Amino acid sequence: MISRILFVCHGNICRSPMAEFILKELLRERGFESEFEVASAATSAEELGNGVYPPVRRLLEARGIDCSGKRARRLTPADYGRWDLFVGMDQANLRNMRRLFDGDPAGKVRLLHEFGGIPGEVEDPWYTGEFKRAEEEIRAGCSRLLDWLLDGRKNA
Repeated sequence: MISRILFVCHGNICRSPMAEFILKELLRERGFESEFEVASAATSAEELGNGVYPPVRRLLEARGIDCSGKRARRLTPADYGRWDLFVGMDQANLRNMRRLFDGDPAGKVRLLHEFGGIPGEVEDPWYTGEFKRAEEEIRAGCSRLLDWLLDGRKNA
C-alpha cells in the first residue's frame, strides 16, 4: 500500500513544494492526513536550503497554506528505499531520478499527469512565469493522484 509520496522537480522551490503542500491540504480536507507522509525534493543542488520561491509562497498563502519552514533538499539514492512513490513534474525529472536510482526496479517513479491521463508535463513556472497555471495543473493532478491512492486502498 502506498503511503509515502515524494514529489520531485528540478530545484524544489516551485512545482514540487507546491504539489507537496496541495496534496497535504487535500488529505487534510478529506480526513486522511495521518495516513500519508508527503514531502518534496530536487534533482539538482542549485537551490539547496532555499525557501519556497516567493510567487509560489504567495499562491499557497492565498489558500491559507503556510510553507514558511520548507527548504529545498536534494534527492538521494537512499530515498528509493524510504518512499513508496516518486512523482515528477516533467520528463527531465523522471530521467534524473532513474539515473540517481540506477533505474526504477520497483516502478515507483511516475509523472504527475499520468494519474489523470493528461498528456504533457507541468512546465516550470520559474522559467515560464506561469505560476497560476502551474498551480491549477498541480492541484488537478494532486486531486486525481489522491483518488488513485484511495482507490488502491479500497482494492487492497
